[in-house]
Amino acid sequence: MQIELELFTVNKRFPLTISRGTTATTTNVWVKISEDGIEGWGEASPFSIGNYPQSTEVIQQSILQIAPSLQEKHPLQRQQVEQLLVKAQIPSAAKAAIDTALHDWMGKRAGLPLWQIWGLDRSAIKPVSVTIGISSPEAARNRVRDWLQFMDVKMLKVKLGSPDGIEADKQMLDAVRQEAPIPDLYVDANGGWNLEDARKICFTLADIGVKYVEQPLARGQEQSLIELKKSSPLPIFVDESCFTSADIPRLAKCADGVNIKLMKSGGLTEAMRMIHTARAYGLQVMFGCYSDSAIANTALAQLSPLADYLDLDSHLNLINDPFTGAFIQEGKILPNNLPGLGVKRSAFAA
Repeated sequence: MQIELELFTVNKRFPLTISRGTTATTTNVWVKISEDGIEGWGEASPFSIGNYPQSTEVIQQSILQIAPSLQEKHPLQRQQVEQLLVKAQIPSAAKAAIDTALHDWMGKRAGLPLWQIWGLDRSAIKPVSVTIGISSPEAARNRVRDWLQFMDVKMLKVKLGSPDGIEADKQMLDAVRQEAPIPDLYVDANGGWNLEDARKICFTLADIGVKYVEQPLARGQEQSLIELKKSSPLPIFVDESCFTSADIPRLAKCADGVNIKLMKSGGLTEAMRMIHTARAYGLQVMFGCYSDSAIANTALAQLSPLADYLDLDSHLNLINDPFTGAFIQEGKILPNNLPGLGVKRSAFAA
C-alpha cells in the first residue's frame, strides 16, 4: 500500500481555554493510504498531556519513518500493521491516523459505512455535548448564546479548573446556567483541582444537577482520586489518566467512566478494545476529541452507538473545516450512509 501525508491547519472560531492553557490553532496530519484504486483517510492532531507531548513534527516524522515497512503490507492486514506500529513505538496520534485510514479503506472496499459493518444501531446514538471553555462569566454567556444559535443544543460541557480558583469556577458556571437553564450540564476540570477543592465543588455541582465530573485531579494523582470517589456525590470520569485499555483495570476503583479519544487510544481498533474493557469493569464510556477535524470526529462517531456520552464537537468550532462527514440532527452527530468513514473534502477546501 502507498502512504501519503499532507499537513493542514485548523483554526478555532473561538479559542478554547482549559486548566492547562488555550488553543486557537493547530496543524494536523492527513494520512492517505492507497491500494487497488481505493484511498483511505485518517487524521492525527497534536496534543500534550504531562510527559506525553505529541507535536505535529513528531507525528509526521514517526509516520514517515515507519512508512517503508507499512508499504510492504496490504490494508486488510491490520493485525500485522498494528504489531509493526507497537514495535516501532510511534506516538498514539500517529497510530490513530494510520489505523483510521485502514478502516476507511476497508469500508470503501466493502461499500459500507463502518457502523453498518460493525452492526451498530445508529438510533442508539446519544446527543453530543458542546463545550464552554474557561472564561469570564460574561464571555461564557456569549459562548452559550453562540452555540444555541448554531445548533439544537441538548448538552453543555463546561471547562472548570480556573487558575483563579473554585470561586471563579462557580461564578462562570452560574452564568452558563442562567443563559442556558435547559441543557444537561457536565463539568471537566482537566486535572485543575486539588483534592480539597474537588471535594468541595463536587457537592455544589451535584446540588445544581451536573451529571458528572471529568478528570477532577491531575494525571498521576489516581490514589487521591480513589479518596475523592468515596465521597463524591457525582460520577467521576477519567480522561488524561486513561490512554488505552491497559490503563482501565487500575482505574476501575477510582472512576465511574472513561473518556476515549482517538489520539490517545491509537485508533478505532484500540477504541473498540477500550469500550469492551470498560464494560467488563462496569464503567461508563464517553468519547472526546482534541483539535480534531471532521475526519477524526466522524471516525469515532462510527462507534458512538456504544457510548453513554459524546463530546465530539471540536470540528463544529472550526473556521472552514477542510472536511465534511457526520452530520448534525436533533442535537446529535450522526455518521452518514457513505462507505468507510463517509468523509469528503468540504466546499471550503482549497
